[in-house]
Amino acid sequence: MTWIITGTVVFLIALFTVEFIIAAPPYSEKTSGHFNGKQFVNPNGLEEHHYFDVLKWWFSGNDKGSWYKLTEEDLPKNQQPKQSVSGEDLHVTFINHASFLIQLDGMNILTDPIWSRRASPFQWIGPKRMRPPGIRFDDLPPIDLVLISHNHYDHLDLQTVKKLRQRHDPTFVVPLGVERLLHEHHITRTVTLDWWEACDLDQDFSVTAVPARHFSGRGLFDRNQTLWCGYVLQTTLGNLYFAGDTGYGNFFEDIGQKFGPMTASFIPIGAYRPRWFMEPIHVSPNEAVFIHQEVQSERSFAMHFGTFPLADDGMFDAKRELQGILNNAPLLKQEFGVPVEGQTEVIMRKAIKV
Repeated sequence: MTWIITGTVVFLIALFTVEFIIAAPPYSEKTSGHFNGKQFVNPNGLEEHHYFDVLKWWFSGNDKGSWYKLTEEDLPKNQQPKQSVSGEDLHVTFINHASFLIQLDGMNILTDPIWSRRASPFQWIGPKRMRPPGIRFDDLPPIDLVLISHNHYDHLDLQTVKKLRQRHDPTFVVPLGVERLLHEHHITRTVTLDWWEACDLDQDFSVTAVPARHFSGRGLFDRNQTLWCGYVLQTTLGNLYFAGDTGYGNFFEDIGQKFGPMTASFIPIGAYRPRWFMEPIHVSPNEAVFIHQEVQSERSFAMHFGTFPLADDGMFDAKRELQGILNNAPLLKQEFGVPVEGQTEVIMRKAIKV
């Protein structure tokens, strides 16, 4: 009996030690209208899943889609991105997962960058990267701005953001509370935004945080202690929408009414099965098409698929399902595409005064 008690005590001490190390510091101001005094809440009272749902999913015995590891030799060979883009060109390069390099008006922007081998606090456990980034980290042009949608490990990768600070020292735009984690790691060039709050970063360039339906947390006991969001960039080439990580809701219509039409949008499609569990936090490919339409996007890029095994869908399930939908709608097929790692798409658009 003594050894059982001792072992339990040791386990609990280890658990709380690890939790202390990995948990993110919480939002402390408590002035946001999306904060109920204890946690952030989703738009219009929409719910996300809870811990007992996670256990139910883990032990459900559902069939998992197939995954296999790809190497750089398996991906198309692409030219390195330009150091800078100006004029009427918008360059979009897919890195993979939710990471894009967006280039316009002399600015280089990254979304939710992750170059690590795993989406995890530790590189020996957790979801493994199954395909290499489309751009090598050392081949990045000078980075001016980084958008972070929330603090999950596959969207806020500390190893990557610390390397970005050391190499490029960009400005990091984050939702409420997330800046405290960055500051702990000496990343102090930050802009912090609440939903619908905007910041002018240049005379002709501003960024607005917009609602998303999701949750936050890096440990067991810091759930929803910081905010999650999407972003709209208002630029001389029109508005760009980065949805971040999200479930579906009627707030997409609000985003479209306020900021549409979008010159380009970046919309998640993967980690969506089983629907009973993933529906509150991840959109399906079909819902992604609805978002494309509701935000009035002229050109949309699929993301959040095929890189990390985070759900029951397989490596190519989301891509195939989206392509099946688009094949039956020729006009949509021209507007909504599945990007390829490392491939740069050039969008030409007449300059617009913000």
